Amino acid sequence: METFFDHVDDDECRLFTVAVELVGKRWSSSILMAIARHAERFSEIVAVVPGLSDRLLAQRLKELEREGLVDREVTASTPVQVRYRLTPRGADLMRSLQPLVAFGQRWTPVDA
Repeated sequence: METFFDHVDDDECRLFTVAVELVGKRWSSSILMAIARHAERFSEIVAVVPGLSDRLLAQRLKELEREGLVDREVTASTPVQVRYRLTPRGADLMRSLQPLVAFGQRWTPVDA
């Protein structure tokens, strides 16, 4: 029986690998999910991603911004306010991850 994957060539496999490695990097998907769920500020993201350190969050946010998935908006005020939002590319990625979220909801034990 033929499947979608029978029509994926080697170049597409490499592109898939790059995308999976990006979101599969420790904490990246959780950070993107937090932003997609309206956590905009650094402190809000840290609060909703248990176990994530400030140092690692800062590093991952820079990477996600460099990859064009997250926008960083700085408001000149006292103190300076920084907000993070998904770019259209980041929002597209999150839409493509919805089936994976649904899979996790169906198949991951509650106590995992």
